[in-house]
Amino acid sequence: MVRAMSAHPAPLSAPLAPAGGVRHDWSLEEVEALFAQPFMDLILRAQLVHRAHHAANTVQMSTLLSIKTGACPEDCAYCPQSVRYDTGVGRESLMELEAVRACALRAKAAGATRFCMGAAYRAPKAKDLEAIAAMVRAVRELGLESCATLGMLTEEQAQLLRAAGLDYYNHNLDTSAEYYGEIITTRSYQDRLDTLAAVRAAGLKVCCGGILGMGESARDRAQLLVTLAGLPEHPESVPINRLVRVRGTPLADAADVDPFDFVRTLAVARILMPRAHVRLSAGREDMSDELQALCFLAGANSIFYGEKLLTTGNPDVARDRRLFARLGLTAQGHEAGSGHA
Repeated sequence: MVRAMSAHPAPLSAPLAPAGGVRHDWSLEEVEALFAQPFMDLILRAQLVHRAHHAANTVQMSTLLSIKTGACPEDCAYCPQSVRYDTGVGRESLMELEAVRACALRAKAAGATRFCMGAAYRAPKAKDLEAIAAMVRAVRELGLESCATLGMLTEEQAQLLRAAGLDYYNHNLDTSAEYYGEIITTRSYQDRLDTLAAVRAAGLKVCCGGILGMGESARDRAQLLVTLAGLPEHPESVPINRLVRVRGTPLADAADVDPFDFVRTLAVARILMPRAHVRLSAGREDMSDELQALCFLAGANSIFYGEKLLTTGNPDVARDRRLFARLGLTAQGHEAGSGHA
């Protein structure tokens, strides 16, 4: 069970950040107080922050493709691609360039503006990185933003990808530093922070968030957001994932996240990192339309678009289009008369 927070709610009128600025000095106590606010007050506050920094009723559409699947040596307790678990996910080698180009073209035709490529590595080998750089160039030639998630990177590797035109690099922290060892033992929290620093030093934008529902406490969720908001630069994208429980992984029988706790986390992420795209990420397939609507109200303004996320399911395109029509949402980059991209 996630323990309740004891901090007193902060008043709605409390300052969010210095005038014209963005804070990087949120304390754990302040963030716990945000979580403890009455639900309606927190959502209102998050929506006000959202509208001050982003176009209302627009959502960024990203598509995620697994370009190399399975046989990862890491022991992340949530991951069906770990070689340590029997999940039925087979080993697939790195995709060919033309196959990736074709997938990116279909994603663009379906309305995506960002194309993300994921590969199950601890860290990519040099020959694979050269091939991935060619994929990045192909995606950029189609007019799509590019993102990659390939495990740990050195600054030299990040610079190679930047030279190829990569826009974003995804490397999630997953949870708090204190709880991290319960989920992963094959790489340290500092390893993840070092990769984020290498990516920033190379001039890439950062996509970094976490996963809810792995048995973490409410304080762990608050501490994860404190860590993200305390980075020298906030991530440009902050994916908030709801655990997809996969048979064969250690977390296959994890308890469900309370839906309101999930929405609260999105809302607090929006308040702490006002300029970021907060992505409603893995776990959407099992979310009701009503829950997703609450997530957008809380400040989520990015989703993965398409029927698959690496090896797990995602709502199909037709369902997302129906939901957007019901809510009056528009895909970012397609809003009529708007200067927002």
